[in-house]
Amino acid sequence: MNFALMMKQAQQMQGKMQELQTRLAATECEGTAGGGSVKITLTGKGNATALKIDSSVVNAADVEMLEDLVIAAINDAVAKKEALAQAETQKLMGGLNLPPGLNLPF
Repeated sequence: MNFALMMKQAQQMQGKMQELQTRLAATECEGTAGGGSVKITLTGKGNATALKIDSSVVNAADVEMLEDLVIAAINDAVAKKEALAQAETQKLMGGLNLPPGLNLPF
């Protein structure tokens, strides 16, 4: 195999990965809980940019439920963000003939 060609392809892939990371960082993912009564928006870097809580779930006598809903919404947004990153990475890597089980980026 031509080593120079492999190096050129590796550099191209590195550039594409950087573009993908920049694009993913600019995306937003919304997580919800309680049938949409709690919504949180995270950036691709994991920073929260918005939190919406429907007044129907605000109950001073049951603060723990609201805390659980906020945590569930955050976890939902994080899972969606990670799924998007994985799907986009797989699309990018689809043209490569990598050995099975080799997961990139490392």
